[in-house]
Order: sequence, then C-alpha cells, then structure tokens
Amino acid sequence: MGLQISVLTIGDELLNGEMADTNTAAIARLLASRGFIVRDSLSIRDIAGDIVGALRYLARRGGVLIVTGGLGPTADDLTAQAAAVAFDRPQETSSEALAQIHRHFARLGMTMHPRNDKQAQLPQGADILPNPGGTAPGFRLCHQGCDCFFLPGVPAEMTAMLEQSILPALAKQAGQAEILHERVLKVFGLSEPKTEALLDAIRLPEGVQVAFGVDFPFVHVKLRISGDTATAHLEQAERLARQTLGDVIFATGTDSLAATVARQLTTAGQTLALAESCTGGLIAKLLTDLPGASAFLERGAVTYANSAKRDWLQIAESLLEQHGAVSAECAVAMAQGIRQTAGTDLGLAVTGIAGPDGGTPDKPVGTVFIALTTETTERVKGYRFPGDRDSVRQLTACMALDWLRRHLNARAQLKKT
Repeated sequence: MGLQISVLTIGDELLNGEMADTNTAAIARLLASRGFIVRDSLSIRDIAGDIVGALRYLARRGGVLIVTGGLGPTADDLTAQAAAVAFDRPQETSSEALAQIHRHFARLGMTMHPRNDKQAQLPQGADILPNPGGTAPGFRLCHQGCDCFFLPGVPAEMTAMLEQSILPALAKQAGQAEILHERVLKVFGLSEPKTEALLDAIRLPEGVQVAFGVDFPFVHVKLRISGDTATAHLEQAERLARQTLGDVIFATGTDSLAATVARQLTTAGQTLALAESCTGGLIAKLLTDLPGASAFLERGAVTYANSAKRDWLQIAESLLEQHGAVSAECAVAMAQGIRQTAGTDLGLAVTGIAGPDGGTPDKPVGTVFIALTTETTERVKGYRFPGDRDSVRQLTACMALDWLRRHLNARAQLKKT
C-alpha cells in the first residue's frame, strides 16, 4: 500500500483568490516521480484554531504529513505556534534554527531584523530542516505515529527543501519506494478526449500507464511505468504515441511551446519581428521570458489602434476602411509591414476581437486573424476562438507560436531533402 501522505497548505492568499496553490501540485508531482502518491490535501486560512484543528485531524490519520506556509516572521505566520498547541509541546527558541537564520543574513551581507527571531520559536523537540534559500527553517516532528514535515510556503524554498530533506527521508522510511518513471508529451490542437481516443486505439508496452492533464490550452499526455524495463518500454511507448498523435506534440518534459520555437529559430538562424494587436504583446512576452531571445527576436510592436497600424506598419488607410482592422488583409499587411521595417526573415502578426465587447454579427467576439510572411511567401487564416478575453488572447498567442513551430519544422525538413 505504501506510505500514506497528506498535504496541508496554509495561507489566506490561497483561499481569497490572491494566489493559486501551486505547492500541492509541486509536492504531488515530485512525490509521484519517486513512487509516492498523495492520499489527500487540504488548504486552510491563517487562523490559529483552524490550523490546530487541521493538524490534529490529519495527524490522527497517521502516515506522513507535509505542511507548507506560515513560517515567516510576521504576526500572521502562525504555523509553528499552532503545531506546538496541536501536539501538546511547549514552544521554545531553537538555537540551531536561530543560527541558521543568522547564517542566511550573513551570506546576504544584511543585518537581521529582530522580528526574524520569531522564526526560530518552534515546538520543543523539533528536528531542524535546512533552508538554503530563505530565512524560515523547516522542522520535523513525530506525533502518535505521524511523521510531520513543516516547510515555508515560498514555492522555490519549499521545492528545494522537499528534494533535499523530505524525499530522502521518505525513501528511507519506505525502504526506497520503487521509482515511477514518467515521460510527458505536450499537445496543442487536440482536446483531451480526442487525444485519449487516439491513444486508446494503440497497444502500449506492458506496464505503461497513460494519464492526462490539461494546462490550458495544452493537453499533457503522461506515460508512466515502474520497474527494471521502464526505460525501454517508455521509449517504445513514446514512439507509438508520436506516430499516433503526429505533429500536435510540440514538446516533452518541462519544455514550453515558446521554448521549442525559440530553439528552432536559433538553430535555423532565422530572425523574427512581431506585430500584435489583440494580444497586446503577449507573444513577445512569452518569447522574451526565455534567456537568449535577442538572438532571434528583432522587435515586437503592439499596434493596437488603427493609427499605430498606419504609422508604424505603413498600412494604407484605404485597406483599413475597406476591410477593417480585424481582417485577413490587415493581418497580412501587418506582417509584411513589420518584417520589411525590421529587415527580418519572418514577420508574424495577429489581429482580432478578444471581447467582451466589440463583436459584430459578421465578426463576433473571438474572431482572430493570424498572418506569417517571409521574403517570398505569405500565409493568413481566420479563427473563431471560444472563451473569455483571457482565453481568446492565450489561444491566439499559442496558435501564432504554433504557426512558427510548424513553419520552421517544414523548413528544416525541406533542407534535408
């Protein structure tokens, strides 16, 4: 049956809409990669009584409890105090924890604020967990058969401490759980049900399981297997999945669509200029999130108003009057205008109506045109994307990047022949 693991995340921001609870997903993902499965999870607010109650409830179930959040220096950081109450242990200043906090500030060349002393006030008998990236020491304690680990809520700190301290402890406790091997294929352009239906029609190697996840607008296909034959069977499963799904697979593992396109542009030595209207610079943002984007991205123009399209892209007023800013003709003119002005190999343009207003019977909300031009070719296509404003913008940016991916793939294949 394996270890029974619960996760408790603490913080008002997780329940009032300020922040998403990414910690539970990160913990579950890292545990699964080592063969451990999370039994259940719970998120609660920064209320002392609620934290005490949640700790007692989850600890009574036994197994392992991983807690994140509430270990900071401010008054609303209540986790250590609540743990002391929940498990009937006096709270005391840990000299080991205090020394760790002092070392952290010394590394940064900063003076520690007196309020940071609070982070060393932990339940008596707690074992200190090192935090290489922040001020809050983690701690571990056992209560009536439950092994409890307490980590800060900052995702980067939490992840590092989970990998450094908790995963080795769990492996030792479980007698080294069998490692679950996983290969993630990322898909754009097929829905989750259609992807599943296609894969259901093939026979994967024995022991390979398929799971699915959605990270809008992408579908993640997760191929999983445990045991000695994992590598060979995973490779065979991936080959079969690729043969079945084809070029809708844009990346594997942690790669993104933008990273795939960036790598293709760099390898091909192609330069790009962008003209964005309805996406407001989102395509440029996705590409420039990546280091080294200057190797291929020459410029990006947010030509939102017609005046910008005229002044920056040299689009004729007659074209705008005859066809409108949201049209195939305008999209092509935008792509040509930005490419010629920038002197790049590729010009990519998007124009559309993201909503919630601005639609007409002929061009309802979600109408988008994408154009891609080179020195000798041009391509344009219209779409009707569903969803709210954010969804339309996200779909537009991803479809535009996918156009680049497919164009560069075709170019690379042509060069091979």
